Amino acid sequence: GESHPKLLGKVADCVVALNNLRSFKPQELSNIAWAYSTAEESHPKLFEKVADHTVALNSLRSFEPQDFSNIVWAYSTAGKQHHGLFKKVADHIVALNNLASFKPQELSNMAWAYATA
Repeated sequence: GESHPKLLGKVADCVVALNNLRSFKPQELSNIAWAYSTAEESHPKLFEKVADHTVALNSLRSFEPQDFSNIVWAYSTAGKQHHGLFKKVADHIVALNNLASFKPQELSNMAWAYATA
């Protein structure tokens, strides 16, 4: 890919300036974290805002397995520590009846993220 730091900075500043992230779907939240991690663009306030929003949600039922995988992978890859986010995701997944809907890649990415966080 081709990174554009000024563009990514402007997008991150826009997201951080929002009053809340309620209009963002789980995939959009995880994609933002994934994109900034992949581009190696450190924007601590953006990572904090996405994590805090996710932790504050009443439920993670609307998240798909790939959303969980992408978000924890992104935070681990970027070296962003957010205990509340990792706990919320782990607690949700542990409470599931089974993990049959998770693809092997999603499971392995999550295991790696928790091992390296």
